Amino acid sequence: MPEILIENNGSVRTVTLNRPDKRNALNDELIAALKGALREADGDESLRAIVICGAGKDFCSGADLSALQKIATASYEENIEDARSLAELFALIRSVRVPVIAAVHGRALAGGCGLALGCDLVVAGESARFGFPEVKIGFVPAMVAAILRRNLGEKKSFELLTQGFEFTAAEALQLGLINRVVPDDELAAAVMDLANVYTKVSGSAVAMTKRLLYDIDADTYQTAIEKGVTVNATARMTDDCQKGIAKFLEK
Repeated sequence: MPEILIENNGSVRTVTLNRPDKRNALNDELIAALKGALREADGDESLRAIVICGAGKDFCSGADLSALQKIATASYEENIEDARSLAELFALIRSVRVPVIAAVHGRALAGGCGLALGCDLVVAGESARFGFPEVKIGFVPAMVAAILRRNLGEKKSFELLTQGFEFTAAEALQLGLINRVVPDDELAAAVMDLANVYTKVSGSAVAMTKRLLYDIDADTYQTAIEKGVTVNATARMTDDCQKGIAKFLEK
């Protein structure tokens, strides 16, 4: 059985985690397949959005048993290499040209929660649950902290990362961690509606906006403004902008 399933719906590509019997738990093969799918999609100029979802009852339950067993016996150097592989996945989501949207149902826990929250947009079914239970087994939600800290203040980030409890989709929405909560049976349609918005706006403008937004994370206000100047000028020179202005002026 393949680790992931890929389906195109017009200019939207859906990548489905396909380990339903393991609650789509992350292992080396699944992480590698996801990175390969994202890189391939990034090179496809016809695509305007990518959706990541899970087969079966859950989005992703985090590391699987074999991964935990490997961690328990690995050397420090081997654990560095293993952790870096997952870190590359989180970084890749942000570097991909088009928006990446997580469609979360069931549970998104530990690394699976990081995978969901690491996407550009997140839509969740109303019964979805999120959480970082790593501290219960002496583990640290370390790479995920970089994602969470960029979405939350430090007090709430500290609570979520160090207490290990699950929280609801409604709570995640209130915290600003996700974009929308919909009835479970409307999740697929709601995600496609959101993804299809990107078929109606400028692909080059969205790509440049995404790159700029994440590039200015650690900048001072003035540096961020200056980077905005460069991107603004570059955007003006694109075909999309030139055609858009011409069309607007014709009205």
